[in-house]
Amino acid sequence: MKEKRWLVYAILAAASWGIWGILTKFISGDINPFATHFMFTVGALFTLPLVLRNCKIKEANVKGISLGIGASILAVIGNVSIYQSFNMGGQAAVIIPLTNLYPLITIVIALLIFKEKLNWINGLGIFIVIPAILLLSGQSSFFDGSDVFYKNIEFQVWLIFAILTLFLFGIFSALQKVISNYLSTGWAYLSFVVSSVLVSVCFFAFGLIDFNFSEKTFWLGSSAGFLDGLGVLSIYWAYQVKGKASKVSSIAAALQQVFTVILAIVFLDEMLSLDASIGIFLAILGAYLLSFETTKTS
Repeated sequence: MKEKRWLVYAILAAASWGIWGILTKFISGDINPFATHFMFTVGALFTLPLVLRNCKIKEANVKGISLGIGASILAVIGNVSIYQSFNMGGQAAVIIPLTNLYPLITIVIALLIFKEKLNWINGLGIFIVIPAILLLSGQSSFFDGSDVFYKNIEFQVWLIFAILTLFLFGIFSALQKVISNYLSTGWAYLSFVVSSVLVSVCFFAFGLIDFNFSEKTFWLGSSAGFLDGLGVLSIYWAYQVKGKASKVSSIAAALQQVFTVILAIVFLDEMLSLDASIGIFLAILGAYLLSFETTKTS
């Protein structure tokens, strides 16, 4: 079980982000992306007690902290970019499945640059997880030959923002693995929160944050930020216990969708479609296959 701790943390990240996805549905129509980031930052601050006591000054590494702040800024830009894509008239049938495929970018980086090794069962798990993510995104048109997806894949500015989000999320996920080689989990996560605060300050300075939101929206947004931060922290924990980027990102992304769908059924009275049922099955199967390790014999 000790060797599988990375899997526990990946599942914790997926659960946190799954609940985060539900909470953001309650506030997404009321505020702009800059205000959303501000509330997420406030919520993330409440996760700091989980790591501050482990942030020893002697373990601070300038290179690692710089990488952590830089990588986190990429993630923030990705968040703003996806909202911008929608605001410019982007089609959800394209944006949602496209950006949810960010683990593909992480996998390519992990295999080609990090030289991670996967067995054939893990490879099968990846091929199962990818369609699961698409199905759980509610975008089965990607598979059924409908023109809804392919017809909208043409050069438009909003599509550039969607593609930018895809790459930024994938790169951020991969960089988390690199950062964990230089910093403890506490310092790595602290760098993430600091960068989030810095970006919020910039948004405020340029007058981009619309504070015209209700107290209920603020608390929902802050709660979502707490869960988003907990998800990021869980990924750092997974990497600290030697989780592979190709596995951690794929499992977290797929199971996040599973948690979101299940919670939407329970709390938002949404119906469980056939596509979602198949997606849940494939996501769990794919996660199981990705967790498989070849037994070494002497």
